[in-house]
Amino acid sequence: MKNKKKLPMATMKDVAKMAGVSTATVSRALMNPEKVSTPTRQKVEQAVLALRYSLRGLSRTIKRQESRTILVITPDICDPFFADVIQGIEHTATQQGYMVLIGDCAHQHQQEHTFFNLIITKQIGGMLLLGSNLPFDVSKEEQRHLPPMVMANEFSPALELPTVHIDNLTAAFEAMHYLYQLGHRQIACIAGPEQISLSHYRLQGYIQALRRNGISVESSYITRSDFTYEVSAQALAALMVQPKPPTAVFCHSDVMAIGVLSQAKKMSLRVPQDLSIVGFDDIKLAQYCDPPLTTVAQPRYQIGRQAMLLLLEQLHGQKVASGSRLLDSELIIRGSTAAPKR
Repeated sequence: MKNKKKLPMATMKDVAKMAGVSTATVSRALMNPEKVSTPTRQKVEQAVLALRYSLRGLSRTIKRQESRTILVITPDICDPFFADVIQGIEHTATQQGYMVLIGDCAHQHQQEHTFFNLIITKQIGGMLLLGSNLPFDVSKEEQRHLPPMVMANEFSPALELPTVHIDNLTAAFEAMHYLYQLGHRQIACIAGPEQISLSHYRLQGYIQALRRNGISVESSYITRSDFTYEVSAQALAALMVQPKPPTAVFCHSDVMAIGVLSQAKKMSLRVPQDLSIVGFDDIKLAQYCDPPLTTVAQPRYQIGRQAMLLLLEQLHGQKVASGSRLLDSELIIRGSTAAPKR
């Protein structure tokens, strides 16, 4: 079998040809985007993405200037969980003279070009990922030429980045074991999206706790949501019409648990007398629910702070090994859980 020939790397001339502009215009659009018109800049950006113009090649063309801006990529800026994480990042960055720019991946397709443009034009010094995915498609080789990056909240072995997070599996296991100790045996789980790594670990904690306590895992008790109030409320409605409805529900986030709590009230279910509910994260709203929510508390501010400190170490020239930096979590017991009624 003949070896496949490697395709030559795209050059600035290739980008210029595809965009229908001169190489000088390409250089200006990448180096000083404010000096070209928006339509021209967009043409250049589209050509760069289409040709996968090498970040290595670009680094030879553009002299790197130290940037004091940090790009924080969040999966959904509307999710209240991320507020304290971002606060920890911002306070720590400001103390060191850095500015924080927030990128919302909930609208990734519209912003992918913007994120990529910020990176290739060296307008940011480093990146903090609050989810498990990069906001644009780059190969392993190209990742090596991106600015320093740290992941916070999630863990993705594929990206090989230094990471700050909690032990999601153990935290979920302990929450489930608490429900078992209360006397619950029919415990449902409303899990997060399957493609998100922390959802996988929290679901494994749920499953392991059931098995450790001799309870069979019922697929009908496991359903998926998307970390929103509405979909989680619908999930509870579907769970409670089963022939043997659950007496407790473990949710992968507080937002999901609050949606479940609201739906339980609509269904005239008393919490915790008829249904116990456990959340995850301990967002500020959790303690003001009626009843207040039992939940796994994450050190959200410290996750942000420690992630930013790791990034600063890289920006200051220190070598930081990839791998996990685990912070402690704690089960906070409040009024949404009790022993099942006999």
